[in-house]
Amino acid sequence: EVGEMRIGCPGFRPCLVVLQVKLNRCDSNLYISMKLKAAAEIGICANHIRLPKTATEEEVLRGILAVNEDSAVHGLIVQLPLDSIHRINIQRVTQCIAPEKDVDGLNSVNAGKLARGDLTGCFIPCTPSGCMELIAQTGVNIAGKNAVVIGRSKIVGAPMHDLLLWNHATVTTCHTMTPDLPAQVIKADILVACAGKAELVKGEWLKKGAVVIDCGINHIPDRSRPSGARVVGDVDFPSALTRAAFITPVPGGVGPMTVAMLMENTVKSAKKFLKAFQPGKWPIVYTKINRQHPQPSDGEISQSCAVKPISSLSSEVGLLSSEVEAYGKSRGKVQLDVLKRTEALPNGKYVVVTGITPTLMGEGKTTTALGLAQALGAHLNMNAFACLRQPTHCNTVNVTGGGYSQIIPMEEDRLNLLVASEIMAVLSLSSSLEDLQQRLSKIIVAQPQSREPVTVKDLGVAGMLNMILKDAIKPCLMQTVEGTPVFLHTNPLCDIAHGNSSILSDKIALKLVGPDGFVVTEAGWGADIGLEKFFNIKCRSSGLQPDVVVMVVTVRGLKMHGRVPSTQIANMPLQRGTLQNLQLLEVGCSHLRKQIENSRAYGLPVVLAVNTFSSDTGAELDMVCQQARLAGALDAVCCTHWSDGGAGAVALGMAVQSAAETPHSFNFLYSLEVKFNGLPKCCSFIILTKC
Repeated sequence: EVGEMRIGCPGFRPCLVVLQVKLNRCDSNLYISMKLKAAAEIGICANHIRLPKTATEEEVLRGILAVNEDSAVHGLIVQLPLDSIHRINIQRVTQCIAPEKDVDGLNSVNAGKLARGDLTGCFIPCTPSGCMELIAQTGVNIAGKNAVVIGRSKIVGAPMHDLLLWNHATVTTCHTMTPDLPAQVIKADILVACAGKAELVKGEWLKKGAVVIDCGINHIPDRSRPSGARVVGDVDFPSALTRAAFITPVPGGVGPMTVAMLMENTVKSAKKFLKAFQPGKWPIVYTKINRQHPQPSDGEISQSCAVKPISSLSSEVGLLSSEVEAYGKSRGKVQLDVLKRTEALPNGKYVVVTGITPTLMGEGKTTTALGLAQALGAHLNMNAFACLRQPTHCNTVNVTGGGYSQIIPMEEDRLNLLVASEIMAVLSLSSSLEDLQQRLSKIIVAQPQSREPVTVKDLGVAGMLNMILKDAIKPCLMQTVEGTPVFLHTNPLCDIAHGNSSILSDKIALKLVGPDGFVVTEAGWGADIGLEKFFNIKCRSSGLQPDVVVMVVTVRGLKMHGRVPSTQIANMPLQRGTLQNLQLLEVGCSHLRKQIENSRAYGLPVVLAVNTFSSDTGAELDMVCQQARLAGALDAVCCTHWSDGGAGAVALGMAVQSAAETPHSFNFLYSLEVKFNGLPKCCSFIILTKC
């Protein structure tokens, strides 16, 4: 089976990890060596993790979590007993093992399924499974037989009882409080001894012709042996031979079969992994939206949606548990260490969403960005991440989408407020804590006439500011209504700063999505300011090169640019489709053409996204798309993501995928060395004057 898996997936090998708290126990070391040898013989990669005898419970749990999160490992066993000098809760340890990697079947999920009779949906503990295989080899039909199990441990006795029961035997479990043990044993057609007491069961106790499975491993004194002891089972083997039809020897009976079942469970786990495995694809489960008519408010939609636990979402997108600090159940701060771990991985495709110069009613850039991310992920099966600005104290309305393309829970994304100050702008351009401190040090706080400017460094408070911002620098992970991952991080204003989300959130997301995935970010305000600052400031600082520009437009917005007052737009549905409307729209399209021309100057393909409304007519939509293509847009599509979620942006997603594959070369429009009126043309911020 291992060979077959390699044929289907070259280079693939099932992997087993054995975790042991090391102490000089001959029995444990013998079992481990048997497991490692058997794994090597059949092509399983086996790793032995040895923890010192001083290991604490928390250290053991951390070791288990690391294996749980390693996708290259398919099976994990914790060698019991854990011989630490510290007290360790075995139940807590076994519960920590991921059920899908629990090839020893000790986790309560697997044990619970076995107890319910779900034998195909769980991992069966290796020793009981081996015992069942040994019974099967005798040719004895278990159904209808009387079976006695001596011992009720969670490792052997209890699961052995369940296995025999679900194979239709009448089962009696005996233990230390069972009176008259011989009277119970004599009834057994099948006896499984796992009490851990040397030669407890005598031959005369057995029913003539019984099948005897001896799981015991006990050491008794024997001066004739070099070690001074020999290994015996729970059954007195010599006397039992005269009455049993079949009996397993100790050693050499159940032990090797236990190892064989461990290998079988590991291969089973690896096959299950391969079945679900898609190279480069997240194992993410998206949420299906339940659309309602008429459409409820954004708040009602948010409250009606199921929110995926942040621990599940972070795991699905490839984040380790140690890299995410949960803030409640639906938000988490991501540690910057993830950048070091993923440093060698290639980046995904980088998409920036912009729009025409915004009108009073808005064009829906954020909603479009989220709808596009949902379409790419939930509907086109691509790894997709959205990276957006977070709300500020001066702007908390519609900054995290709306309708069926919004971030949830709505009430929690409002908890991400930071003041949109100069420090916010500095934070968003920083690539590490060290870089942040250097940038903070250069902030000018005063300009005396008699000497050089006074900076934060001069005041000696840069380190203190850095300490205050040590959590703020971590991107906040949330999700959309369809379960698509979103980073909300920083919100520098677009008029006094650069108006884009953080460099760090984009960099982390680009690593997580992989080379075939997409990161969708949004530039603030319109293409004439936010997009240019995205290119000229953010991309220069980050070193990242975008692949596609998505230009968002609305018919009603273009009509306003065609000199229609906003007070008349509300009445347009009553006169829609008139010649006058089309003429006004055509005038407004001159604005669109210029925005597309400016965007294409950077060497990137432009895709137009028409955010449609019920008041739009087919003729109007056709005109906008036609004008965009004439201006050089690679494609132009109509979107209904506000009312339909990701499904309403599938055409946009396909257009973006196609655009990302077209040959393109991003370029800046000027060099940093160019001077303009005696000042560097690349000034950090552009001063705007109200007309």
